[in-house]
Amino acid sequence: MNIGFLYAGQGSQCVGMGKDFYEKYPEVAETFDNVSIDFDVKECCFEGPIEKLSQTRYTQPCMVTFAVAMTKLLKSKGIVPKMAAGLSLGEYSALYAAGVFDEKQVVDLVAYRGKSMEEAVTGRDTGMIAVMNLDRESIKACCKKAEEEFADSPYHIAEVANYNTPTQVTVSGDSPVIARAGELMTEAGAKRIVPVAVSGPFHTSLMKPAGDKLAERFKSETFGEMQIPVIFNATGSEITSDTTIALMLEKQVQSSVYFEDSIKYMMEKGIDTFVEIGPGKTLSGFVKKIDRSYTTYSISDVESFEAFLADMEG
Repeated sequence: MNIGFLYAGQGSQCVGMGKDFYEKYPEVAETFDNVSIDFDVKECCFEGPIEKLSQTRYTQPCMVTFAVAMTKLLKSKGIVPKMAAGLSLGEYSALYAAGVFDEKQVVDLVAYRGKSMEEAVTGRDTGMIAVMNLDRESIKACCKKAEEEFADSPYHIAEVANYNTPTQVTVSGDSPVIARAGELMTEAGAKRIVPVAVSGPFHTSLMKPAGDKLAERFKSETFGEMQIPVIFNATGSEITSDTTIALMLEKQVQSSVYFEDSIKYMMEKGIDTFVEIGPGKTLSGFVKKIDRSYTTYSISDVESFEAFLADMEG
């Protein structure tokens, strides 16, 4: 069995995440108790409210703390991946799993990232839509046409944020422009256009200020040697010799996420079992939409974790 870990991204957070693990497993309790940033991560994760937990600056360190705790717990049970990937924010957790970041460092970095992303578009009316059953080139053409119609406005961005599956792509940017792009996509044959509840135009050029801040921050960070391959969002493949992890993370925050390509790459490299770490089952669902023949597990609570362990032992 060749296991690949997939780390959930922003949007899957829920109040209570990690609480049952905290109460049962010392490794998890230790992780949550040791976090030291400018708010109480444990309280935010366990008690909410969801309105606070869903704010980017809080979501990101909370999600990554949970992911770190679960990675440590799995390792204590002898389960380590052959490869790792994450959706957006989840890429930082994948890099932690690969040994690039230590525990404190990764939480501090995503806390900084979350604040930088919030600040990048403060006061700007932005949004995201999910586009169902329309090919990539048609989606990009509709975005371009919508941007051209708003060319004289200071708010004129509609860009592809995520290539999630063969049938689902998300588009983000200025709200009036993505609304127009959605109309054009419907005319072009999209089956459905669904608004996505996010707090910013993630993975678009509007996030360049956040990318610039991260680039500056990375100058003072130490990156450990990668122990397992991490598949990067911005390319859908492993890192190449002509770039660095810092550059990939700077690029990631402001360019499209090639999640479908990442999963296909992992499949080509021999991963046969995907383990999703984090609340919900979004990424497992994406894998099944890409190729139903692959085994998937979602670990979000003690019950699903212990069922996974039982399968591994069986």
